[in-house]
Amino acid sequence: MRDIAAAAALSPANLYNYFHGKHDLLFFCQDNSLDRLIAALDKARRMKMSAAPKLRMVIVSHLRCVLDEVEGSAAHLLTTALPSRQQRYLVAKRDRYEAGVRQLIAAGTRSGEFAPCDPALAVRAILGSLNWSVQWFSPEGPLTAAEIAERFADYLIRGLLTEPNALRQLELEREHNRTVKAPVQRTNNRSLAARQISTR
Repeated sequence: MRDIAAAAALSPANLYNYFHGKHDLLFFCQDNSLDRLIAALDKARRMKMSAAPKLRMVIVSHLRCVLDEVEGSAAHLLTTALPSRQQRYLVAKRDRYEAGVRQLIAAGTRSGEFAPCDPALAVRAILGSLNWSVQWFSPEGPLTAAEIAERFADYLIRGLLTEPNALRQLELEREHNRTVKAPVQRTNNRSLAARQISTR
């Protein structure tokens, strides 16, 4: 808590006025990251495109969130350390996100875009690989978080496609999206918490 307070340019006493302990801070990190993941999922589902590019958007957004955009989002691996009430709240929100991704896979299977599969098992394989990336990713490594997100999306989508050559169409759509996509602004949970504190 002292290290976090120093990074946020706050005194430990001030930080404790808003986060009464590590559990509250851990809850904040996870709740914030889940909000961002769900928002990205909702945005993808509203897009007028097939299941594969929608799922690609979700995969890229998920990995960018946990590796690059929100410091502390990797706290999703530590929810069992929270009190039961906070655990139940986060698990319900996480289940909502997982169900939404599962529905994208099921839709792709029904349309014939994805090969027949068990959507529940497929979504757990995808989310498991994305979440575990925080264990090995290094900002000093040869690939940026954005590059890893794009490659992960290629690998994971290719495994679902009925026609692997369809990946080329996804690449063309991705190039088009890059020309219209606004730059992503990195968000730091600690600075976000500091801004929230400063406005109270």
